[in-house]
Amino acid sequence: MAKKDKSTKEPGRIKQLWQIFQLTRKSDKLLLPILVLTVVVPIVVGIVAANLIAGGSILTLILYITTGILLAVLLTLVVLGQRAERTAYQQIAGQPGAVGAVLRSALRRAWQASEFPVAVNPKTQEAVYRAVGKPGVVLIAEGSKTKTQKMLDDERRAVLRAVPDIPVHFVYVGPDAGSTPLHKLNTTLKRFKKSLRKAEVLAVSHRLNSLKSGPAMPVPKGIDPTKVRAPKPR
Repeated sequence: MAKKDKSTKEPGRIKQLWQIFQLTRKSDKLLLPILVLTVVVPIVVGIVAANLIAGGSILTLILYITTGILLAVLLTLVVLGQRAERTAYQQIAGQPGAVGAVLRSALRRAWQASEFPVAVNPKTQEAVYRAVGKPGVVLIAEGSKTKTQKMLDDERRAVLRAVPDIPVHFVYVGPDAGSTPLHKLNTTLKRFKKSLRKAEVLAVSHRLNSLKSGPAMPVPKGIDPTKVRAPKPR
């Protein structure tokens, strides 16, 4: 049996975490002090609680200190993953296809969406993406509001022709004041009022998928948001 090439071997969990940390702290100056707090605070709380509650019991003392350490590890992984993902989105924000990267990596299964836009301005590379979820259909403009408004209106009419009476929402991700920052797109989609059941979401998505979609967009340069999440502890 041929030996596996070491250069293609997946890095271990510790090495992955270190790589994520190094990539993120270059852009996120607050990362290190925040991670120090996530490590120190739970452990200190565990030690203090152990001394106050243990009452001389060695087993209780060990239990509280161990709990503090485990909580510190968990909080550190969660915070590192969140800050790394946010940094990745900030690096690709403003590039063509950035919204598609979020739709590909951040939306949960309750949503049906594609990383490819449904409409594109070939001159400016501004685009409109479509996501279908329990709130209905959400059309996401990537670029200036004034330059994407016609594409949004055209796509809204196309959606309503295919699935009448379905709620259609607009979200703007771009340079304009009041637009949704790229890293908050997922949160913004969750805030819309739910009006469809899961089966209806799938039916609407299948119907809309028959509509003609826009051309593929280039992959934005920067950290891949799908690869910056901290690995989950076993």
